[in-house]
Amino acid sequence: MMGYFVFGGKCSKDYGLYISGSGAFNAPERDVELVEVPGKNGSLVLDNGRFKNIAVTYPAFIRHKFKSLSGAAREWLLHASGYVRLEDSYNPEYYRLARFGGPLDFDTKVLNRAGECNLFFDCKPQRYLADGDFIVDVAGSIQMFNPTPFPALPLIRVYGSSGTLMVGEVIVQISDIPGYLDIDCELMNACKGTMNCNSKINAQKFPTLLSGQTGVAYEGDIDHVQIKPRWWTI
Repeated sequence: MMGYFVFGGKCSKDYGLYISGSGAFNAPERDVELVEVPGKNGSLVLDNGRFKNIAVTYPAFIRHKFKSLSGAAREWLLHASGYVRLEDSYNPEYYRLARFGGPLDFDTKVLNRAGECNLFFDCKPQRYLADGDFIVDVAGSIQMFNPTPFPALPLIRVYGSSGTLMVGEVIVQISDIPGYLDIDCELMNACKGTMNCNSKINAQKFPTLLSGQTGVAYEGDIDHVQIKPRWWTI
């Protein structure tokens, strides 16, 4: 079965480019340091509490119209800068944030009518659940269930003028809301569009959605809350 991928919202099938899934199931390396202590057997492990980027490789091929399709594919893949969304047909329930930096070296076949190559993507370690992009409306209070072992860093939009937001054990005091504001727990930033709103929130730390159930509630002059949970695994 021929697989395909979607990179930056465009599908490889549109470029006659298909893949096999042999590189789609790997996991990242945990970031640890091994310290050798004189007189102590074995190594001391210092865990930095994070995962390293992962290289995802797709064996790929174009079977017809190679000259025109390979040129278009080259422009598509190398045009994007920074990390963009990467999905494939082997894991449709997940996506990664990836960048393609090349090279794009085709081995041509059948009198230059077809070609094969390996596509190398440098990916952030998370595999995000597509379900984690769905917006959850909170009316008063709700219990949110994180289906993974990893704490999620949600995007929280708060509508109203002021009040208190409770996410698990984290309490966020919010004042002078300009209609609404977004609390991005991954970027550790509060804003409304390009307006910085960090001065309008007060909390000891940004909220996380731990594995399992986390209660979310609010009080005061907050109208309602929307949460994009951003569930992820490895």
